Amino acid sequence: MTSRETAFAVLLRVEDGAYSNVLLPAVLRDSALDARDRAFATDLVYGTLRQQRALDYLVGLVADRPVEELDPATRVALRLGAYQLTRNVPAHAAVGETVAVAPRRARGYVNAVLRALAGIGPQWPWPNGQDIAALAVRLSYPDWIVEELSAQYGPGDARASLEVGNESPPVALRVNTERATVDAVTDELLAGGVEVTRGTLADEALLARGIGDPARLPAVAEGRATPQDEASQAVVGILGPRPGETIVDVAAAPGGKATAIAERMGEHGAVVACDLHPGRIHLVASARNRLGLGRVLPVVADGRVLPLRPARADRALVDAPCSGVGVLRRRAELRWRIRQDDLPRLVDLQRDLLRGAAEMIKPDGVVVYSVCTLTGDETTGVDAWAERELPHLVADPPPGAPWRSRGRGAVLLPHGADSDGMYVLRLQRT
Repeated sequence: MTSRETAFAVLLRVEDGAYSNVLLPAVLRDSALDARDRAFATDLVYGTLRQQRALDYLVGLVADRPVEELDPATRVALRLGAYQLTRNVPAHAAVGETVAVAPRRARGYVNAVLRALAGIGPQWPWPNGQDIAALAVRLSYPDWIVEELSAQYGPGDARASLEVGNESPPVALRVNTERATVDAVTDELLAGGVEVTRGTLADEALLARGIGDPARLPAVAEGRATPQDEASQAVVGILGPRPGETIVDVAAAPGGKATAIAERMGEHGAVVACDLHPGRIHLVASARNRLGLGRVLPVVADGRVLPLRPARADRALVDAPCSGVGVLRRRAELRWRIRQDDLPRLVDLQRDLLRGAAEMIKPDGVVVYSVCTLTGDETTGVDAWAERELPHLVADPPPGAPWRSRGRGAVLLPHGADSDGMYVLRLQRT
């Protein structure tokens, strides 16, 4: 399969509900594409998904019917071709090669629409104005996300964060210091031709580019490093695990933070890693086994009603399920799947998980609430609820720059440290 055939096949399956960040690496792993073609396929998939609204707008200028009324295969082919045109791929290649991968029955239509679109660029006629709808089309987001971030953080910071969400992120790695030093893993990556720099939010963090699927790296396969965004690594630092402690991770899957906690604890202590779904607990167990961290104890459990004795844990982490607005550049199609009316259900769950964790920790114990989102309801809204309903939890000072104080906690905007967007609140039980 060519790069475009691969991208078309993946995008069609994402239309049917697949997750691009899971599916694409698996497809590339089994392909015969060389490194350059793999990189091109990756850009085609993630770029087309991120720019979906903007592409639909452009296609709508020349097509005879709305994009959403087309069959999935035709819709995917038009978006794929339009993305290449906006990325300055020569028109003969963007149109001709995309038509070749489209279903035979749709090729005439795809060819006509893409040729018409090529005729109006590359000075693309984006909608004018600074209103939410015009900005949402140009930046390619749902209106409600642009409106929410603008209201919460102001137009400047909102736009900067949304623009970062359209970029390809570096791959952040967390070095397992039980098996290797940060310098040794850095040297190993550099020797393999990887562009790598030190992180700024966590001591064990490395930022790598040009590696493709991180699971193929020997350092990852052999347990010397783990892919994990730097913001998530920083949350574990804020939790502050210590040797000998018992720590509960109430929503642990797929295990990134649970294993990061265990790496910081040394050989003594226990991390009780809970998740409601048995299939996801298998991911935690796999991560534990790859890294050799026997003190991580995977448990199938509802984080709202934990099967543990109250007031026995030293620390608890509530890395709660959320809308994911802070991870949209790594979860390219998520922006089209989350809905504003999902927030009340998520907030109810976040509150219940925080209440359950608060019952598990000892007096003077610590509970950290974190979410990889930026909405007001899931960040300062949950904080305000906790201050009112859980008065025995007193907030510790928030982390410093590049974190920004927000309520009693702090927020990390994506453009602040080239990382995921994250909110964190550290509380201590009196």
